[in-house]
Amino acid sequence: MHTTSGFKIAVIGLGYVGLPLARLFATKYATVGFDINEQRVKELQQGHDHTLEVDDTILQEVIVKENPSIGSKGLYCTNDLQEISDSNVYVITVPTPVDKHHRPILTPLYKSSETVGQVLKRGDIVIYESTVYPGVTEEECVPVLEKVSGLKFNEDFYVGYSPERINPGDKEHTVEKILKVTSGSTPEIGKIVDNLYSSVIEAGTHLAPTIKVAEAAKVIENSQRDINIAFVNELAKIFNLMKIDTQDVLEAAGTKWNFLPFKPGLVGGHCIGVDPYYLAQKAKEVGYHPEILLAGRRLNDSMGKYVASEVVKHMLRRDIKVNKAKVLILGITFKENCPDVRNTRAIDVVRELQEYEMDTVVYDPWAKCEEVKQEYGIGIVNELPHDHFDAIILTVAHKEFLDLDYKDLRNGNTLVYDVKGVLGDSADVRL
Repeated sequence: MHTTSGFKIAVIGLGYVGLPLARLFATKYATVGFDINEQRVKELQQGHDHTLEVDDTILQEVIVKENPSIGSKGLYCTNDLQEISDSNVYVITVPTPVDKHHRPILTPLYKSSETVGQVLKRGDIVIYESTVYPGVTEEECVPVLEKVSGLKFNEDFYVGYSPERINPGDKEHTVEKILKVTSGSTPEIGKIVDNLYSSVIEAGTHLAPTIKVAEAAKVIENSQRDINIAFVNELAKIFNLMKIDTQDVLEAAGTKWNFLPFKPGLVGGHCIGVDPYYLAQKAKEVGYHPEILLAGRRLNDSMGKYVASEVVKHMLRRDIKVNKAKVLILGITFKENCPDVRNTRAIDVVRELQEYEMDTVVYDPWAKCEEVKQEYGIGIVNELPHDHFDAIILTVAHKEFLDLDYKDLRNGNTLVYDVKGVLGDSADVRL
C-alpha cells in the first residue's frame, strides 16, 4: 500500500476525538466508525452527536446507511467487529486516563489494540492518536497487535502515531484547521501516514522523524500549558494575600508583546489535567524525578480547595453565616461551552463547600444531569433556580452565565465570586 487512493479507514472510538476525525475522513474516504457503546452508535447513525463536537447537519452530510466500499466515501458507524474487518487503516482514538493515584491507565489502549488485532491483515496500518508517554505505541501496543493477530511488526503490518489536538467546544479551531503531527514505524510508512492526514487537514502536517518524537511532542504540549497556568495560580495566591487584583496585574503585564496570556483557574479535563502524569511516569521509569512537572500538577490540583476556602473567608467578612448557607455554583463541566465533565475540577469546589455543610446548588445548562450523577454522585440542575443565594460562585465561563442578572439572585448581602474573571462589575471578588 503506497498511495492513499485505496484506503478504507476504521476509526476506533467515537468520542470527542474520534467522531470529528471520522467525519473528516469520510468526506474523502470510505470510513467506518467503531464504538463498543451501542447507544452511541445508534445515535450517530441517526445523525445526532450529543457531545456537540460535530454539528448534526454536518454529520448527516457524511453518514451512509451501508458500509462503504473502497473507492467510495462516507461514514458508517457500528459496534460490529466484522464491519471493520475489510479496512486497511485503523485509527485508534480511545481515552488515556489516570487512576486515583495519578498513574496512567493504558487499559483502553490494550483493549482497542486487541480489537484491531482480531481483524488485522498483511499490509494494514494502525495509527494511534491517544496521548501517551514516549514508547507506548511501539513497546506496549505493538506487542498486543502481534500477539492477537499472529503477524510480524514492520513486516506484515505497520503503525503510525498522530496525536490528537482536539479542543472540545471550540468551533473555530476544528480538527481540519489544526496542524497535525504525524509519524510512522518506518520512513516509508511515515510518508504514507503524513500523506493521508495532509489530504484532509487544511492546516497542514508536520512529519516527525520517529513515533517517540511525536509521542513526546504531544505530551509536552499540555504539560507546558499546565505549568504556565500553575504559575499564574500561584501568583493569584500571592497577590490575594497582598490585596492586589490578579486580573489587573495580568492585564498590565500583558501589554508587553511577548508576555504569555495565561489566566488563573481550575485545571481539569482529559488533557491538561492528565497528560503531565504520563510524562512524569516515564521520567521516573528512566530514573529522573520531575520536580517542576509535578509541582505544577500539585498546585493546580489544589485550586478547588483554595477557591472554596477563599469563598468562606469572604463570606465571614460579610457576616454571612457559613453553615447551611445557600450557595449557587455556576458550571460543572471542565471548560466553557462544552458538555464534557470528565476530570472536571469544579467538583472539588462543590465537595469542599459541602464539607462546610453548605446547601449547594449546581447549575449547568451544558452538562447532562445523569452523567454528573453517575460520575460524581451529585445532582445538578439545567434550569436557573428562581431563588436567592448567600453566595454565587462562577466556576465555568459558559456564555449563558455572562448575561445573567445577578441582582435577581442576590439576597442583599450575597457574595459573587468569579473564578474565571469574566463577570466585570457583577462580581464582588475575582480569583
